[in-house]
Amino acid sequence: MSDESSYKARWWHTHPQTGKVVCTLCPRECQIPEGQRGFCFVCANRGGELVLTTYGRSSGFCIDPIEKKPLAHFLPGTAVLSLGTAGCNLGCKFCQNWDISKSREMDTLTSHAGPEQIVDAAEQSGCRSIAFTYNDPVIWAEYAIDIAQAARPRGIKTVAVTAGYIGAEARAEFFNCIDAANVDLKAFSETFYRKLTQTRLKPVLDTLIYLRHETDVWFEITTLVIPGENDSPDELGAMCDWIVDKLGTDVPIHFSAFHPDFKMKDTPPTPHDTLIRARQAALDAGLRYAYVGNVHDLKNESTYCPGCGELLIERDWYNLRRYRLAGSRCSNCGHRIPGVFEHTPGNWGRRRVPILIDRSCGS
Repeated sequence: MSDESSYKARWWHTHPQTGKVVCTLCPRECQIPEGQRGFCFVCANRGGELVLTTYGRSSGFCIDPIEKKPLAHFLPGTAVLSLGTAGCNLGCKFCQNWDISKSREMDTLTSHAGPEQIVDAAEQSGCRSIAFTYNDPVIWAEYAIDIAQAARPRGIKTVAVTAGYIGAEARAEFFNCIDAANVDLKAFSETFYRKLTQTRLKPVLDTLIYLRHETDVWFEITTLVIPGENDSPDELGAMCDWIVDKLGTDVPIHFSAFHPDFKMKDTPPTPHDTLIRARQAALDAGLRYAYVGNVHDLKNESTYCPGCGELLIERDWYNLRRYRLAGSRCSNCGHRIPGVFEHTPGNWGRRRVPILIDRSCGS
């Protein structure tokens, strides 16, 4: 525990009656006694101040394809330097990264690096962006913001892979520094969120509305489709209708396959047909870009032009095959495709390359 950081957190106040620290980073607003930690386990009350115990510490660094985040309309084919820390402010029973997000051992954090070191590593590795992922960056927002602020002047973009469960004040400062996000909309019912994540749906919807109407952040949505929990046609239809109504038709949505894990090992994997039906529900609701994930499906993980139907980006897992975009426009009919595209796509492919960042090579 002696190797923990004591970086002063930004979003908190002292409760006037109890003297406890009230963390306002996320909607939980944990009231934390002296010497104790919040639900996320990484925010702690030390000496009457809230500190982030994982600042500058990571569970590891890896170069991934940007499509793995998943992002389909953001710098296709490029490499992204991914990092995470430990802990989480959600309590998902189906967590697919539970060994990191549910960790209560600081030994999980094996790497040390400051913001400039991380940006140096991304630049030297040829990465066009840095992704805050593996566990939710909301709980290490101070660290993520400092990395993003170091990256932006050097032309390296940043990506937040998040459940969107963040307080209003922190939300504005966090997303002001972020270039792209994938927001995990886990279901479309308060019952699901309460029972399976120990959180609430409304703050997530508030984050999505905020991103759409008050920022320039490019964002996409992912829903992990869990048999018997959030896969009913009525719920999927209602969710897609809400997205069209509140966010518009151009927000890409990814329907990913659930694999039994953590506290839901008795729940079966998501049938491929369920993902295809979910994608069709999104298209029927008016969403123009819908994808399946965590399965091999060339047809349904590729991008098509809503103007002429042309196959624009053919994906084979994370490999790009056919590519028919001219900048951000369909090369066949000229229809503009929303997103962040460069003149030519990257060619990183499916590679996943762990890297080490030497803490002695910078501050």
